Amino acid sequence: MEGLVTSLNNIIWSSALVFLCLGAGLFYSVLTRFAQLRHFREMCRLLFKGNESEQGISSFQALAVSLSGRVGVGNIAGVAAAIGFGGPGAVFWMWVVAFLGASTAYAESTLGQLYKVEEDGQYRGGPAYYFERCLGQRWLAVLFALAAIVACGMFLPGVQANAVGNAVTQVFGEGTLVVTQFGEVGSNKLVALAVILMILAFIIFGGIKRIAHFTQVVVPFMAVGYIIMAMIIIFLNIGQLPGVIGLIFSDAFTAQAGFGAAIGWGVRRGIYSNEAGQGTGPHAASAAEVEHPAQQGLVQAFSVYVDTLFVCSATAFMILITQQYNVQGTLEAGQFIVQNVDAGTEISSAAFTQMALGSVFGNFGPVFVGISLFFFAFTTILAYYYIAETNTAYLNRYFKARIPLAVIKFMIMFMVAYGMVNSAGFIWTIGDIGVGLMAWINIVGILAIYFVSGPAITCLKDYEEQLKSGKPITFDPRKLGIKNATFWEKRHDQTNSSNAGAASEKSPD
Repeated sequence: MEGLVTSLNNIIWSSALVFLCLGAGLFYSVLTRFAQLRHFREMCRLLFKGNESEQGISSFQALAVSLSGRVGVGNIAGVAAAIGFGGPGAVFWMWVVAFLGASTAYAESTLGQLYKVEEDGQYRGGPAYYFERCLGQRWLAVLFALAAIVACGMFLPGVQANAVGNAVTQVFGEGTLVVTQFGEVGSNKLVALAVILMILAFIIFGGIKRIAHFTQVVVPFMAVGYIIMAMIIIFLNIGQLPGVIGLIFSDAFTAQAGFGAAIGWGVRRGIYSNEAGQGTGPHAASAAEVEHPAQQGLVQAFSVYVDTLFVCSATAFMILITQQYNVQGTLEAGQFIVQNVDAGTEISSAAFTQMALGSVFGNFGPVFVGISLFFFAFTTILAYYYIAETNTAYLNRYFKARIPLAVIKFMIMFMVAYGMVNSAGFIWTIGDIGVGLMAWINIVGILAIYFVSGPAITCLKDYEEQLKSGKPITFDPRKLGIKNATFWEKRHDQTNSSNAGAASEKSPD
């Protein structure tokens, strides 16, 4: 089974997908005239603009929900794995994919907002919705919905739970070994699993509102706290910082570190971490209450910066500046290009990060990483549930045999338990398959959408023109020649009717 999963992963994550992700990011960066740079100030302004409504959530809450998906195990264990397999140069390629991916995130999240629908008293949207409404290809929409349910409902939650289990074991030890169908499992890991499942059940049975209210508090707190710890380590070793930055850039292009390995692992872990182009971000973006689709697209572009340029960079600098890492060779097993720590240290885990913090903060370091992993992974599982729920709701619109949402809830909880008690390497490989499947479908789809009508670019131009005019922001898709954006068409008609009614009341008899 493990061999089959590995073979499938190698096919999905061939060099074609790596260059497709980079190419799509560059493509949309050029089309938007590098909006991720030009509109950085506007991104920050929009973060705190707008309020939640009965049907939707605020821009900041949508950012928090999407960040809960982006900021996860990939920021701690994923960065460590990228360095361990691809060398320090992999960090450079993570930065590249984040910078270019910010424009991809803009495009897909704007499309999510543009083609969202209102059903069951809430806003829903995502790739399945814009593939059907913009491309008119329901088969592609159904394919993505199925891939998202399988990936976010089955494959990916286990990765997050597995990292939490490994962190708990490293902090508190195995505890008493308990014999299970999955082999011997430490009692400390089982206690952590029970806590996660209880809290998870309470939140996901409360819907998107409860998820949004939880993440808008937890996500900023955990991200800021983590970055502060990294800044302390960097400050205490400030003299080594220029050398570390130089190592990242020089190692990104050296044959010794494996040019292909650096790019492959940097891009793969970069996409896994920031999720740009993967198709996950548009789900939370679609739930936001905004004045114009481009606004939430820009907010989601900013979330990629927060994830990779801030949180992932914090992890990378901690590991590299304290030299708590190995770089796996490509020859015989157990050989390393660089070996600074024990050869038995597991690369596909948070071990490097825990050791880096431990080298400065002593026993508190691994404990802090364990706590961070708990919150990072837990909020990511919440985001995965919401994505699986949204795509289940999409499929339920067209199939008579409706899938009860309770099935998705219990499936997520089962996969969390499964991931907690299995080996890290196998679980990461399964997670990679989930990420790769969604990325292939979504990136090809959003590129096709541009050549059909280019609505994301049209929205950006319209928004920029309105910003320059200084007039109140409005959005009329029919004026821009955008079809099937029924939610926005209805909203524009209602706004015009309200304005006409107000003007009539003020006018003299």
